[in-house]
Amino acid sequence: MVGREVSEEELQQAIAHWRVHGWAKLPRVASEATLERLRERSEAIVAGRSGVEGLFFQPDSPTGRYEDLVFGHGYEGPDRDYRKIEKLELEPAFRAWLENPLFERILTAAVGPSIRLYRATLFWKAAHRGSDLPYHQDGGQFWGLDRDPALQLWTALDDASEESGCLVLLPGSQAGGLATPLGGVVPEAQVRAAQADRRELRVPAEAGDVLLLHNYLWHRSGPNRSAWPRRAFTVAYLDGQTRCRRRKRAPREFPLVFQLD
Repeated sequence: MVGREVSEEELQQAIAHWRVHGWAKLPRVASEATLERLRERSEAIVAGRSGVEGLFFQPDSPTGRYEDLVFGHGYEGPDRDYRKIEKLELEPAFRAWLENPLFERILTAAVGPSIRLYRATLFWKAAHRGSDLPYHQDGGQFWGLDRDPALQLWTALDDASEESGCLVLLPGSQAGGLATPLGGVVPEAQVRAAQADRRELRVPAEAGDVLLLHNYLWHRSGPNRSAWPRRAFTVAYLDGQTRCRRRKRAPREFPLVFQLD
């Protein structure tokens, strides 16, 4: 599944960069065969012919404004643009990719020997569509955990150019911790105070590139202004000791990865 050998030196350099700056890139990791398979399975899922039950769908905003996203509607048929599809650990091709040997090496070195899965999500920006996602952090009370995850791995299934809505990062912002206890969208006043528009970094990616992202890193993305889709598969991993803190419903169970339950 992995398209090239990543040396231990390259891996350690990427982890060191991630620790300091909140992100790192490993270029050309996924093989072309893997990318073709994941793109094919993505199309099948949206077309309603994947045979996989239990997936979560969020339609994209009809206006392109994040504030206009509609929640709770789920799958609305094959002709709908979807912003994200979750629970892709239930789909065998995506499950195989999130458990590939290179990812195991990264997680073991950066997090520890026992790793659980929080979520496996496909983010999709259709051609000439896609929401303008504001700066946000992937952690905080909203996630309902006894400790926040630190590392997620983002795989570009298509080229992600500036035109198609590549990730935009605020390097080093993870060092400041959470902008709000709840997490999620960073308040506009804090974005202005941080002079994010002056300090931000656009990170184009080619299909097959993998980004290491700290969950506290401020990141955003714009709409897709190109004639091609921009799909990325993001997996948030947890330290194996992480537990769900919710009380209104039964606590979530997070599956172990890279080993049998």
